Amino acid sequence: MRMKRFVAAAAIGLAAWSIGLPPAAAQLDANTARYVAANCANCHGTTGVAKGAMHSLAGQNKDRLAEMFRAFRDGKRPATVMHQIAKGYTDQQIDAVAEFFASQKAAR
Repeated sequence: MRMKRFVAAAAIGLAAWSIGLPPAAAQLDANTARYVAANCANCHGTTGVAKGAMHSLAGQNKDRLAEMFRAFRDGKRPATVMHQIAKGYTDQQIDAVAEFFASQKAAR
């Protein structure tokens, strides 16, 4: 039984790798974006509608959000804390959270 599970897991990993996704990306579930977005809530609001001086993320273009997040992660955009936070995320997680915030209702 263990061998069957191992073979199945290996097959899933190989399938993910063959289409260009790392094995961890194959395991991302539908809640991944919400889990990552929860880390943004302190500064940008729970649904991306910020209060005060922070930028709202809700309703923004997903490609632009992902681009900015990667720029923070890769040290190409100056930041106070975002460069430290962004370093912990994969491209797949960044794409998921960018899509999450893009789908939220923008602040008026």
